[in-house]
Amino acid sequence: MARRFGATQVIHNDLGNAAEKIMALTNNRGVDVAVEAIGIPSSFDICQEIVTAGGHIANVGVHGKPVQLNLDKLWSQNITLKTGLVDTVTTPMLLKTVISGKLQPEQLITHHFTMDEVMQAYDTFGDAMKEEALKVIISNKIMSEKVKSVPTALGRTILEQEAFKEEFLC
Repeated sequence: MARRFGATQVIHNDLGNAAEKIMALTNNRGVDVAVEAIGIPSSFDICQEIVTAGGHIANVGVHGKPVQLNLDKLWSQNITLKTGLVDTVTTPMLLKTVISGKLQPEQLITHHFTMDEVMQAYDTFGDAMKEEALKVIISNKIMSEKVKSVPTALGRTILEQEAFKEEFLC
């Protein structure tokens, strides 16, 4: 999946040495931006280990357990840590990017379920690593065949509304 989106290097942490591998690839410099998108303590730890001085950690994973924040290291290296829930501030830009074709969100969809399969959908997403789930779509039976075109079609519908154009795109 990572290569499909343009990654030049893919590192698996199956041996528990991802941080070592990343530091070797960067000649021990580290990365400018580390994105924690899984929501587990070990991935947050890796981000703290690999971010370079003056770098940024973006925490977008949904954590169900506490993580250790190594503030002594992050503070002394002037690291910026950003967390938060998804907001709508960048939605207009996101929709424009989808409509332009630069971003194809349907490539992120790995699983489709109907409403009567909702528990299976939650189980799949709950064990996302094992199930290799990125985005799980739950739709009613009528929409299940059409759901793949929703992101682009929805974006166009919203952007075609004159009030939306005037308020957000000018």
